[in-house]
Amino acid sequence: MKDRLHRILVIDDEVRWCELLRETLTSEGFDVAVAGDSTLASQLIHQVDFDVILTDLRMDGKNGLQLLEETKKVVPTTPVILITAFGSIDSAVQAMKMGAYDFITKSGDMSELIMAVEKALETKSLRKEVLGLKRKLESQYSFHKMIGKSPLMQRIYQLIEMVCDTSGNVLITGESGTGKELVAKAIHYNGARKNGPFIAVNCAAIPENLLESELFGYRKGAFTDAKIDKEGLVVGATGGTLFLDEVTEMPPSLQAKILRVIEEREVRPLGGTTSYPTDVRIISTSNRDIQLRIDQGLFRSDLYYRLRVIDIDLPPLRERKEDIPLLVRHFLNTFNKDLKKKVTHVSTEAMRILMDYSWPGNVRELENVIQRAVTLCRGEAVVPDDFPTLMTRTNSRSFLDRAPEKGRTLEELEKEYIREILAEVGGNRSRAADILGIDRKTLYRKLKNE
Repeated sequence: MKDRLHRILVIDDEVRWCELLRETLTSEGFDVAVAGDSTLASQLIHQVDFDVILTDLRMDGKNGLQLLEETKKVVPTTPVILITAFGSIDSAVQAMKMGAYDFITKSGDMSELIMAVEKALETKSLRKEVLGLKRKLESQYSFHKMIGKSPLMQRIYQLIEMVCDTSGNVLITGESGTGKELVAKAIHYNGARKNGPFIAVNCAAIPENLLESELFGYRKGAFTDAKIDKEGLVVGATGGTLFLDEVTEMPPSLQAKILRVIEEREVRPLGGTTSYPTDVRIISTSNRDIQLRIDQGLFRSDLYYRLRVIDIDLPPLRERKEDIPLLVRHFLNTFNKDLKKKVTHVSTEAMRILMDYSWPGNVRELENVIQRAVTLCRGEAVVPDDFPTLMTRTNSRSFLDRAPEKGRTLEELEKEYIREILAEVGGNRSRAADILGIDRKTLYRKLKNE
């Protein structure tokens, strides 16, 4: 006897045939439900988790192929067997292309049908096992939207778990595109402050005069446009996290005020005479050489040590290339959903290109490359032609690989990479800034200095 938990749905508008299938499958130990029309069948497909669905090909209302299509959308792992009295090769081919598990003809011999059901059950069991293993693998190698199985990333996950429940300020460093904000959010949303606000401030994108009023707030009349009192972001982040992105771009005058907030745990709005207590944890990031900024007098060393109670340095993608296949799979799934595509994998040659590339823009650049590839892909597999020409030129080595041969300075390398990215995006500066991981204002300044 088969496990009674195996539920079978039989769909056919021929009553006698339905009853024959019910009796046959019930005698084999299955729990059988019958739908005599497509309307009832649709309702049952949405309401009950069947192990196998058998449906007639030709019926009034929705036909078998339409019910197959509906099943694939609602319960994609459930095998569907199509049955018909009209043995049509064309119909069989179409059904298999649409994802049918099997296609059999009606006959007095039930052994073929029972065998098809048993094999379908084995297939579903295997699908569930594979899906479970895949989810386990993905959860094992991911942490709050970060993905990576490399030892370097596993160490980052351990650090996050160790610091998330503490109140110490955290400084996250790493190249642009390595995922510094993801780490900040992982620390916040997995820690004791997860129910408090997470307020992000891009210190490089907001002009100095606006940044001060945004951070500390102001009182009515503090300046010309101050029509009402406004609470600052520091106060708004009380009980939670204040995320200072690109903190080393903060003007020196504001650095002193942030330092005072940290030391005195209170904030005074612009134009105010009273200071207010605040309880915030500051997580900050920088993609700069901070010691160089300190030596140049652009960043306060005392603020640096206050922000860097705990430091996390994110590795560039080129140092953890074993994570690229996992990241690619994740981005394929993401953009398949967003773009309503069905790109299942990356070809061997395309994956070789991805693994050989140096990824100066890190994970953000990889994400953009896969988004472009899924958008342009015409089949089920991403191929080299779907990548930017920058990655597929005959001389596929990046300018970073070639740099030692030419003795390029860091400034020259930066300018060359900016030019290459601009060429790749047809001069679109907004797009280039996004790939480079900088704001447009910074990009314009760098272009102006050329």
